[in-house]
Amino acid sequence: MRPQALGYLVVSAKNLEDWSIYGPDQLGLQRVDRTASTMAFRMDDRKQRLIVNADGNTTISAYGWEMADAAAMDAMAAQLESAGVRVTRGSRALADERCVTDLVALSDPGGNRLELFHTPHVANEAFAPGRNIAGFRTGPLGLGHVVIQSRDINPMIAFYRDVMKFGVSDFYDKPFTACFFHLNPRHHSFALIQNDKDQVHHLMMEYFAFDDMGHGWDIAQASERVAVTMGRHAGDDMTSFYTWTPSGFMVESGWGGKCIDPETWTPGERSVGPSIWGHDRLWMPPEKRKEARDLVLRNGANGLRRPVQVIEGNYNLMPGVCPWWDETMRKAT
Repeated sequence: MRPQALGYLVVSAKNLEDWSIYGPDQLGLQRVDRTASTMAFRMDDRKQRLIVNADGNTTISAYGWEMADAAAMDAMAAQLESAGVRVTRGSRALADERCVTDLVALSDPGGNRLELFHTPHVANEAFAPGRNIAGFRTGPLGLGHVVIQSRDINPMIAFYRDVMKFGVSDFYDKPFTACFFHLNPRHHSFALIQNDKDQVHHLMMEYFAFDDMGHGWDIAQASERVAVTMGRHAGDDMTSFYTWTPSGFMVESGWGGKCIDPETWTPGERSVGPSIWGHDRLWMPPEKRKEARDLVLRNGANGLRRPVQVIEGNYNLMPGVCPWWDETMRKAT
């Protein structure tokens, strides 16, 4: 038993003013005002996906993992309790605040609050994006993915793999140690990276349209929010860039992430590093930035390339042939 998707996140912030601009203008989220100290954002038909509380902190204070139904949530809670994890049931008021039918809460070995919920509330009104975008790729894939930094990564990996039953997608050790987990066909809904701090690293949101991601890149450069430059990941084949949120962690704005079959997927070590090309990580120390840059330069020298992952109908097929692809397929057979 395991969750089926990342459903929502609760973000802590020093104030709501910066988020009220960043959420709609940079990310394209729809702002939903709540109270003087709480704001929510929509990104699809759900009443909310992101909840921001002006409580003076700067982190993600709760991770909402979606269960299929009440029976699945109760079974997951029993599974956790049998593994020695303390699980508490959320109050009716908290469930209403989260816009879900019911939830239970627990903590992972790093002290992060996890909330397992079922039956989220759906809005009556259509999603109205904060900037002109075609929308986000959510649905059964969930909100996107989230990555947590950990000083002691091994107990965290064991907890999510063996207790939460997340499926391992892949892992690597250069330029830092990382492990990626899936719950559904999205290559990863969750990941852990080794660092000298215990805190959230980034949240990923995936756009339907490549150009909507690109327009966000223009906005990020103009507002000087860039944390990681444009690039393409080697794990999920995502083309993306990262910006700093008002809460101090990053959001990855992506397009073209590949899907996997969770039932047949075999995890493996990613020897080519985190990215095929690009993704200059401005947040890393100089020696680690150089190590990451050397990896992508080696990938280019070795001719590493992957097919673009495109949703049906979101492309025009050009006439002609592709010698590279024909040769690739010939070698595969």
